[in-house]
Amino acid sequence: MMTEMTSTMKKRRMPTPRIVINSDDLAHIEALAEGAMQRNPALADRLFDEIGRARIVAPSKMPANVVAIGSRVTYRDESTGLERTVTLVYPEDADIARQRVSLMTPIGVALLGLAEGAGFYWDTRDNQRRMLSVTKVEPAPPSEETAT
Repeated sequence: MMTEMTSTMKKRRMPTPRIVINSDDLAHIEALAEGAMQRNPALADRLFDEIGRARIVAPSKMPANVVAIGSRVTYRDESTGLERTVTLVYPEDADIARQRVSLMTPIGVALLGLAEGAGFYWDTRDNQRRMLSVTKVEPAPPSEETAT
């Protein structure tokens, strides 16, 4: 019975959470996706898909609880309960030692535009499907925002 339930759960697709992107970041994000088409077409396609389904808003309308470039975001792995806090940045500002994760990574693309409370599936490098949930979003302080 448990095996049947697990395989049924794996087959079910979770609705894709809504995402919001700051209009000031859009041109830079699109340029990064274009540039990645040769090097990493799967990641570029995923980013273009996210842009295509996003609601694009003016900076003044960007909700504070939504992950944007420069946001500090805490997310939880629902299967292990482990939480991690990272800052989403452009590739040129990435520094994993400082928990600054590039937008141009699978987790960066997945986090972009998500609101607190949103859940999403994450496929690990060893092909394990995990459910991650955004638990906290802190907007970038003005001194840490990256230039576009």
